[in-house]
Order: sequence, then structure tokens, then C-alpha cells
Amino acid sequence: MKFNAAALSAAALLAGGAYADDAQKVLSEDKTSTATESATSVAPKLATFTPTSLKAPFLEQFTDDWETRWSPSHAKKDSKDDEEWAYVGEWAVEEPTVYKGVEGDKGLVVKNPAAHHAISAKFPKKIDNKGKTLVVQYEVKLQNGLECGGAYLKLLRENKALHQEEFSNATPYVIMFGPDKCGHTNKVHFIFNHKNPKTGEYEEKHLTSPPTARIVKTTELYTLIVHPNNTFIIQQNGEQVKTGSLLEDFSPAVNPEKEIDDPKDSKPEDWVDEARIADPEAKKPEDWDEDAPFEIVDEEATKPEDWLEDEPLTIPDPEAQKPEDWDEEEDGDWVAPTVPNPKCTEASGCALEEEPRLQGQEKHPIEQLAELADKPKEAEKPKSPNDLKFLDDPVHFIKEKLDLFITIAQKDPIQAVKFVPEVAGGIGALLVTIIAIILRRCPPAAKKAAADAKDKAKDVKDKASKAVASGADVAKDATKRNTRSSS
Repeated sequence: MKFNAAALSAAALLAGGAYADDAQKVLSEDKTSTATESATSVAPKLATFTPTSLKAPFLEQFTDDWETRWSPSHAKKDSKDDEEWAYVGEWAVEEPTVYKGVEGDKGLVVKNPAAHHAISAKFPKKIDNKGKTLVVQYEVKLQNGLECGGAYLKLLRENKALHQEEFSNATPYVIMFGPDKCGHTNKVHFIFNHKNPKTGEYEEKHLTSPPTARIVKTTELYTLIVHPNNTFIIQQNGEQVKTGSLLEDFSPAVNPEKEIDDPKDSKPEDWVDEARIADPEAKKPEDWDEDAPFEIVDEEATKPEDWLEDEPLTIPDPEAQKPEDWDEEEDGDWVAPTVPNPKCTEASGCALEEEPRLQGQEKHPIEQLAELADKPKEAEKPKSPNDLKFLDDPVHFIKEKLDLFITIAQKDPIQAVKFVPEVAGGIGALLVTIIAIILRRCPPAAKKAAADAKDKAKDVKDKASKAVASGADVAKDATKRNTRSSS
């Protein structure tokens, strides 16, 4: 495997069940803000890691004795070019440093960026899933991101001569599964090697349309389920992201085609690729509810009287017996297989049991909340002047509207009046008010000016009268003097 500062925890779980829970679904966009507020206000209390009691042909939780099972490779990478690559990357088992979801939960960590890493563990015994459902499940935590590398695992073909330190990309395998990203390539690999029944040669079969890997810093649970009927399911965090058939959805195909395309055929000039188009005359019904769920709980439903609340759905098979060659030390505790509870078929039903859960299913939503809390809050976008309301902030409303009016008026005054009529109307009202005030003050001013002119005219008249009177007196005195001198 090649990683870029990635982390694998609870690396492989083969066989057993795969369970989903609504609580671990990726948070939808409409709930992001609420989740962010919750994450920032109250930090959830982390659960403490406890080893699971689930049984499987191979189960790894990277406990303290992990080095007794896992061995790193020191082989040289098989390359088509002349350049040689060696698996020199170092491994460690540590708790996550980013978005810890469970206290004490450790995972396998690659320690060297941009280096080739490979590590393997042997199964206690060969796995034969003929007629059984195969489940491959493991967690990936890219706590430092992923630019170019793979975080996938391989189930190797049985080879007793293979030494773990010689494990490389050329080692024969049966299934390859997991995320891989480099450049524009980002997918969840699912490749299996198929043995041709006639030639005996193995050939890789690649999933034609693999799902996209989620490159995030939270723990991602990847699950592959292969059924005996040659169908498969790929899940991410318990959510189904891909389903298909081993015989139909892989390339090259397992079975040869009955018919092949005519290499001499060509597309007609009037060919239309779209077989169906949206009805241009279709309209949404007036009573259509976008938010209403497709199904609701039947509020009138009642529990049947013969419902067995305390009876389990399945019980240990009473006829099952422990095999004679069963070894408790090598094979573990023998647990009888379960069968449907016959009491449940006789009655209307039994209580639904909660599915056993992996601890990783609780930590994923907790890590998501921590991731949301670290995201920077988006700055509130300024409102457009057209979205402002006068009653919300009168001063801001007037300022924004006036600035908009001036900006438009500099280029086109008429367009400014049409686009911001409130300002144009306000300016017009202001001008009318000023003119009215001027006209109202004009008559008193004119009267005062007329009175002043009248007073000035009166003063001039009085001065003129005095001047005439003085002149008459002077003339009279002169006449008297002349008369006296004559006599």
C-alpha cells in the first residue's frame, strides 16, 4: 500500500455483518449550521475503546500485541520502467491526532510522506466463502489529507511459500478494495482476479464505474459485500454507494459477449442520442409538497395482541453440535449457529433486536461534529440596497440608497431616477420645500424695503424743504440790506 500520511484503524473485518445507522449518515447541508453551533457550544464526551466481542475469520483492532500479526514489507516494488522502488515506509500504531472519535482507539499509521508502504497479516486459516456472503470492512482516516496515494487493501491468494517481508505489488491477490487518489483520479477500487476455467490463467477484472472516495480527515468506514449470487454492494459509512453484478459490471467481462459491435457500422447523421426528454408542458401540481416524506408512520396501527415482545428473532440452533476437531485455543470459543425463532412464525411477530454495532459507527458522527466546528464561519454577505428596509435601519437605508443614486446618476441621470425613485422623489420634495420657504419669506422683506425707501424719501423731502426755507430767508435779508443802503 502507498499512503500519504494516512491512517488505517480497525483495518480488516472479513465475514460477519455490515450494519448501518441513521446517526452515522453524512450530515446534510441544511443541518450544517445547526450541527456547527452544537459542536462549538458543547464538546461531546468521547467513549472509551473496548475490544469488540464480534467473531470473524479475521478481525483486527490493533491492540498492544499487533506486531505479532503484522509484518512490514522490505521488498522492491515491481516497476515497468528501469527505476527501482523499495518499500521503505515505516509503520506505527497510534491514536489519531485529528478529530479523535473514541478515547484509546488506535490505528495503523504510515509515518513517511511520499514513501512506498506495504504491510501484511496472515489469516489464521484459509477462507473459503463458497456459498457464503463475504464481507470486507475497514476504516480509513486521512488525518493529513491525501494528494497522491492509495489506502486500499488486498486479500492475497493462498501461497504458503510467500514470506511477509516479500509482499509487494506483484504478489498475486484475489480481491483489491479501497480508496485511491492521484491527480484527477479519485475512486474506490474493487478489483478481483478471475481464473479462466479453460486456460487456467488469472485476469484482473476492474469495476467499470467505481464510486468516489471521500477525502476527509474524519474516519471513513469502507465496506464490500459479495453475495453467493455474484452480486456486490459497496458502502461508505454504512450508506450504499454502489451495487452491481460481478458478471456484468466489470471489465474485461467474466463471460465473453454473445454479440460484438460491428466495426464497420457508423452512426446515422440524423441520430438523436437522447431517448427521452423532459416534458416541456409538465407543471408541478399546486399541492406538491417538497418537504413531505414519502412514507409516514401509521398512527392508527396497533400492536397485535399475540406480539411476543420478549422473544428474540433468532435462537441458537438446538440441533447444532460442536465439531469433534474444534480446538478452543486455535479456533476460539464455539458458538452455535442461529436459526429463526419458531415462536415468531406462529405469532404475529417478535421484538426487533438491535444489530450488533462496531465502535467506529459511533465515532464517525462525533468526528464530523468536530470537523464542522473547525471550519471557518462564512462572513455574512452584505445586503443589496434593494433588499434594505427603512424600518430596520433608517440611517443606513438612506445612506445606501443615496450612494446608489449618485453612482448611477453620474452615468445616466434618467436611469438613476427610474432605478432609485425613492431618492429622486426625496430630492424633488426637498427642492419644493426650499422654494416654498423662499416664497413665503419674500412679502415681509419687500414691505421692509418699501418702508425703508419711504423713510429715506421723507428725509430727502424734509432736507429739501429746509434748504428752500433757508434760501428764502437769505434772500429776504439781502433785500433788506439793499433797501437800507439805498436810502
